[in-house]
Order: sequence, then C-alpha cells, then structure tokens
Amino acid sequence: MNKIKSFIATSLLGGVTVILPVAILAAVFGWVFNFTTNLIQPLTDLLVINLDFKEIIADAVVLLVILGVCFLVGLTVRTRFGKYLYHTIERRLLKIAPGYNLIKETVLQILSNKKSPFSSVALVQIFGNDTLVTSFITDEHLDGSFSVFVPTGPNPTSGNIYHLKGEHVHPINVSVEDTMRSIISCGAGSAKLIEAYKAKM
Repeated sequence: MNKIKSFIATSLLGGVTVILPVAILAAVFGWVFNFTTNLIQPLTDLLVINLDFKEIIADAVVLLVILGVCFLVGLTVRTRFGKYLYHTIERRLLKIAPGYNLIKETVLQILSNKKSPFSSVALVQIFGNDTLVTSFITDEHLDGSFSVFVPTGPNPTSGNIYHLKGEHVHPINVSVEDTMRSIISCGAGSAKLIEAYKAKM
C-alpha cells in the first residue's frame, strides 16, 4: 500500500514540476499579450472602423507603429539635445515618481547585454589563506582583480561584496543552479564545487 501511495505521489509531483512552469510561462505571455492589445485597443478600433482592417492586422499595424516610435525616441536621445532633454525630464519629473527607478533598473537588467551577476561561479580566498568561500563574480577589472558577491546561507539574496586580486579568485565550471542549492542547504551538496576547483589545480 505504501508503495502505491509513494508511486502516486511521486508521479503527481513529477507531472506538476513539468506542467506548472509551462503553465506559468504561458500565463505570463498571455497576460503580456492581453495587456498590450488592451493598451492599444483605441488605436486598433480606429483602424478597424476607418480603414476596414481586420482586428489582428490592425493590432499588428499599431504594434509596428509603437516600435517605430520607440526607435525614433531612441534615435533622438542619441543626439546631444535629445540626451539633455531626456536627462532633464528624468531628473525633474520621472525620478520623483514612485517605483520609476526600480522599473528602470529591471528593464535595463533584462535588456542589457551584460552578464547576469549570478552567471559566473567562483571559489574565493577572502582571507588570503586556504579558506575557500562560495561566490559569484559580478565584475572583472582592467588590473585583473575581481568584484565578487558572497551570499549567505540559506538566503542567497543577502551577502557581502568583496574586491579581490585575481590570484584569490578561482572560477569553476559549476552551474548556478547547483551552487544555489548548496547555498540554500547551508553547504550540503558542495562536493561539485570542490571537485571542480581541484580539477583546475
């Protein structure tokens, strides 16, 4: 009986872990699409009524117009006057709006070509001795030194930032997921990190 219960439970859990991420992703895409189409609905209605466009074609035209406007705004802020105007508006109006800075930083992080701060794992010697500390490389400097974020277990979102010489930073070929698991479990499962470090020695 226990085997049957275990089989049902593990099968159900396996199905949930497969379906739930896909369902959440589909829901997010659906929400973004609905939000965008509702936002541009007045413009879509104008095209449908006045030019006899089908609604999906009207949506596509309006989205292309919005992308064109974004391109023109981006082109404008590349000029000296456009840059000055943008910074003036941002400094005097936008930055005092609640949540503006958070939204801007989030968008920049998503659209940036820079590596995620949690994309490169390293074991570092923050004390200058043989003690190794799990960290994420956040920046590499021209002099060969590094800035690293050392998370605290079991909460990897809090921690400390250190600036270390290159000789004290040892990048390792271990996935972020495995590293996060070892941090959340307060070091359990760190064997992969140590093995990867020793393999480079």
